[in-house]
Amino acid sequence: MVARAKRVGCETIQIFSCNPRQWKNEPLAENEVKVFKRDIKREKINPVFIHIPYLPNIASGEKNLYSKSIRGLCEGLLRVETLGAPYLVLHMGRRTTSSEDEARERITQAINNVFDEVKNKVIILLENASGQGTEVGYTFSQIKAIIDGIDDKNRVGVCLDTAHAFQASYDLSRKKGLEKTLGELDRLIGLNKLCLLHLNDSKTSLGSRIDRHWHIGEGYIGMEGFRRIVNHRRLSHLPAIMETPCKNEADDLKNMSVVRGLVRSLLVN
Repeated sequence: MVARAKRVGCETIQIFSCNPRQWKNEPLAENEVKVFKRDIKREKINPVFIHIPYLPNIASGEKNLYSKSIRGLCEGLLRVETLGAPYLVLHMGRRTTSSEDEARERITQAINNVFDEVKNKVIILLENASGQGTEVGYTFSQIKAIIDGIDDKNRVGVCLDTAHAFQASYDLSRKKGLEKTLGELDRLIGLNKLCLLHLNDSKTSLGSRIDRHWHIGEGYIGMEGFRRIVNHRRLSHLPAIMETPCKNEADDLKNMSVVRGLVRSLLVN
């Protein structure tokens, strides 16, 4: 994994620590952890982000799934600590038949329970959603309400996914829309809580609430939209991960080249 990351020019990475499509996973092998930490340090890849598997849903009102999701999140925090990474990226989940208020309460209670159970220094990054179906956390006001209910706020931050934000009606394709988005994020949550960007263009239109990632500059956010995002004085210092479509390594190399080509020393106001 580290060799592939260096081959495509990564300075930071996001990985799964286990199979993201199953509940039960083998413990991390001690020798593999040792090699991982050694290679990350040698290649100067920093920071490392671990993404939670797809199955946990801490917004669920179904008791068995909710309980399994909390256990899965506890396990995730422990695996992140074992790998020596500082962050765990978390989707807030789907409320299904519950109200947004009920789902929010379950999310905050789950995170509080997990933090009580696993007392390490790993920071959970709440990733904004596109609002597809019954997803929770697609507006900054929803994310603020969740953070407000978390007891240990030092252990929670935010990951801003550009495609999800655009699909949830935050117009990152225009300068005015970007400034309005960052202003709202700062006012409600605080830009000091923003720790990671997911740089993804959107294959669907503004406010579609349909989650479809696309290649940088080829979607509705567009090349100029990303030029402003990656050079913005309030964002340019942040690590960024691309979750763009990948049929082969050439796709990753293409998107990496496009983003690097957009970066310039003169930051926009």
